[in-house]
Amino acid sequence: MSTPILFVDRDGTLIEEPDDFQIDAYEKLRFVRDVIPAMLRLRDAGWEFVMVTNQDGLGTEAYPEAAFAGPHALMLQVFESQGIVFREVLIDRSFAAEGLPTRKPGIGLALHYLRDRSIDLARSAMVGDRETDLQFAANLGVRGFQLRTEQFGGEWDWPGIAHALADAPRQARVQRTTRETSIRVEVDLDRAAEPRIATGLAFFDHMLEQIGKHGGFALAIQAEGDLHIDEHHTVEDTALALGQALREALGDKRGIGRYGFDGAADDEASGRADVTLPMDETLARAALDFGGRPYLVFDGAFRRERVGDLPTELVPHFFRSLCDAAGLNLHLRVRGENDHHQIEALFKALARALRQALRRRGAELPSTKGTL
Repeated sequence: MSTPILFVDRDGTLIEEPDDFQIDAYEKLRFVRDVIPAMLRLRDAGWEFVMVTNQDGLGTEAYPEAAFAGPHALMLQVFESQGIVFREVLIDRSFAAEGLPTRKPGIGLALHYLRDRSIDLARSAMVGDRETDLQFAANLGVRGFQLRTEQFGGEWDWPGIAHALADAPRQARVQRTTRETSIRVEVDLDRAAEPRIATGLAFFDHMLEQIGKHGGFALAIQAEGDLHIDEHHTVEDTALALGQALREALGDKRGIGRYGFDGAADDEASGRADVTLPMDETLARAALDFGGRPYLVFDGAFRRERVGDLPTELVPHFFRSLCDAAGLNLHLRVRGENDHHQIEALFKALARALRQALRRRGAELPSTKGTL
């Protein structure tokens, strides 16, 4: 398996930068807040570290090598004592006016990483405190994080960077625009939040809220459609956009439960497999598989033409469109007397099944084929 690299600046990123911009004495050595626990999280997640730093005029009379070497060696010793070792330390000694390709944002010192096939550049990243560090990341083709400082701005802190890289939040934003609708969907599968839904159809909003609330993930949907014609395009395109967002957020699907049987995940220790969801006189069942083969089996019937502003004929159509876009195999069954209860129970059952299937359980791919 290829290794992701965290390229990291030194002054202002690993250690605090003094007013004179030179850490040439031991008493100037101060570590940036939270840097060590954050890097330990990344180390445990399989990351390796490469330091990339510009040291203007290092080795000149104004910045003697001996003044730099002692504090720098102590910094490395402190990191090593905590279990953090740098794969390589890349130091450019030039001045900005020289315009050398080895000076950040130039990538001259790091070109060999572009040729190293054991490096996972797609996952690699750069952390620094200056805009030049972000430019370096862009030139290298990796993700850039600018650490928040009073002097240079930035929006990240070390705990946030560790979360973004080690936990790899499964997020997606999908914008689907046609002549009939404009749909925006945002999902974060690793964060619970109150759903934010606005489609222009109040009962449909209420049903979509069930997916986020009982699915246990952050869901935001904003839809504008040709409701002056009818509800079909809005419902269908919302389902397609939501399915696409789920598929994109899951990525290669490593570590997911894959299968969902609504309610079963919450009582796995007891061995129960409660696959039903009641709502008054209604009983709904849901089972799903994120195996990549879209298929819907829908067993249910409605007595009313509409519930609120949602045509009941669009309920199975929503689920079918969701399956098509998400690559989802979904089985739904419902029995009841009240159509409102039946529809709401179906959405809640789907949500509980999603909660189980999307839950992270490790790093393995849940398939004997090697792909999903």
